Amino acid sequence: MLMVAATLCASLFAATPTAHDYLANNTVLIVRHAEKPALGRELTSTGQARAGAYVRYFEPFHDGGLNLRVNALYAGSDSADSIRPRLTLEPLSHATGLPLDSSVSTKNPAALVALLRTQRHGNHPLVAWRHGSIPALLTAFGASPELIPGGKWPNDTYDWVIVLSFDSAGHLHSSRLIQENLKVP
Repeated sequence: MLMVAATLCASLFAATPTAHDYLANNTVLIVRHAEKPALGRELTSTGQARAGAYVRYFEPFHDGGLNLRVNALYAGSDSADSIRPRLTLEPLSHATGLPLDSSVSTKNPAALVALLRTQRHGNHPLVAWRHGSIPALLTAFGASPELIPGGKWPNDTYDWVIVLSFDSAGHLHSSRLIQENLKVP
C-alpha cells in the first residue's frame, strides 16, 4: 500500500506543470518616454515626433547584429503627473495592432518583471518607462543600474535604448545601452 501511495504521489508531482519563465529567450528593449514639456502630462511636439518615428525605428529594430520585430508593448501606467510612457508607444501600437499594456506603475518595476515572467507575451517586448525609475527597473531585471552612466538617466536624454537579453532559463545574460540612430525634428 505504501508503494502504491508513493507511486501515486510521484505521478501527481510529475503531472503538475512546472512554472514557465516567459522571459526565457527574450530580448527586452527599454526606452524612456519621449520628450516632455516643462508643465503638463503629455508630450511636446518633438516627443510626438519621436513617438511617431518609433513606428519605423522599432519595426524592425536593427542594432549590433540584432534584427528583431517588437511583438509586445508595455508602458508605465498613467499617473496624475504624466501619461507620457503610454503616449510614447501608442503610435507603434496603432501601426502594428499590438496591444499596449499600461497596467503597471513605474513605481513598481518588480511587478512588470513578474508579469513578463509569468504571462505569455512576445519574445521581443518594448517597454517605455519614466527615466527616474529606469535604474530600479534594471535592478528588477537583474541588470546593474550602472549600465546607465552614473546609474541615473539624465533629465535631458531621450535617445537611448537599453537592450537586455535573457537565456533559455530566463536569466539575464547580456545588457547594453545604445544610442538611437533616429532623426527627430
